[in-house]
Amino acid sequence: MKDMHLVPDIRAKDLKSEPIRAGFGRGLKKAAEIDERVVAACADLTDSTKMSEFAKAFPERFIEIGVAEQNLVTVGSGMAAMGKIPFVSSYAAFEPGRCWEQIRTTICLNNQPVKLIGSHAGLYTGADGATHQMLEDLALMRVLPNMVVLAPGDSLEAEKATLAMAKDHRPNYMRLAREATPVFTTLDTPFEIGKAYVLEEGEDVSIITTGTMTYQALLAAEMLYKHGIDAEVVHVPTLKPLDNETILKSIRKTKYVVTVEEGQINAGLGGAIAELAGENYPVPMKRMGMHDRFGESGTPEELLEYFGLTAKHIVKTVQTLLPKN
Repeated sequence: MKDMHLVPDIRAKDLKSEPIRAGFGRGLKKAAEIDERVVAACADLTDSTKMSEFAKAFPERFIEIGVAEQNLVTVGSGMAAMGKIPFVSSYAAFEPGRCWEQIRTTICLNNQPVKLIGSHAGLYTGADGATHQMLEDLALMRVLPNMVVLAPGDSLEAEKATLAMAKDHRPNYMRLAREATPVFTTLDTPFEIGKAYVLEEGEDVSIITTGTMTYQALLAAEMLYKHGIDAEVVHVPTLKPLDNETILKSIRKTKYVVTVEEGQINAGLGGAIAELAGENYPVPMKRMGMHDRFGESGTPEELLEYFGLTAKHIVKTVQTLLPKN
């Protein structure tokens, strides 16, 4: 185990679970306490996106835009142009889903440091079903020039990421999950925009993952070890800019790659790693995630099982990829 200051036992029965969006809420309030330029706006989802703590503490710095996401992001761009540090939030299905063109033109083209928060992304949106399970956001945001793209692994990392975003001078997008997920990092676990982290060292295969799937990858690595397979787990909380050095170092060492994400593999994390490896060090690879299809309604546990994104499915994929002895 690489010393990344993770929790002592990721399988502990008393392991804390918390919605990743809760960490964003705490981080936003802290960022505002540090810098008075931090402002926030929301599209009628203040409680759901956890902007409520900020709104209560700093009502004069909060704007309720209403159900008007295109207006939300353009107002954010205007505030950034006036020297503010705006955080704007909605469900990811609506932001970036409904206002991608406005993000492209008013934020990215003008390189305004707006902080876009896409909450309720991925399969952890659960029973809300396919319309609200935004699975394309990472792909949509990766392609935009100037945009930083983040997908924290748990609520503590989301809190750290929020504080880092407030100091970053570029447009940022951060994806957040709705339901509670395990908190496997600690206050001492490092986070820096643009860095990937080897959470588990191994020699046989690189499991490269992001967001909520990193926990499943850590579980899978433990299971694989019992099967005689030494898996390296690389956590990628920043999909853009990608930490090419760390990722390629892992790939060159193991020479086999499995990517795992809770979104579309096309142009998502799987696409990013395939591009990187294809141009620099092509290796056998399997991409796990959503394969060109929409989600369905169900509990997160049911959906992860149905779409093959649990630890046991990662184990099976790795075993299929590696050559038989």
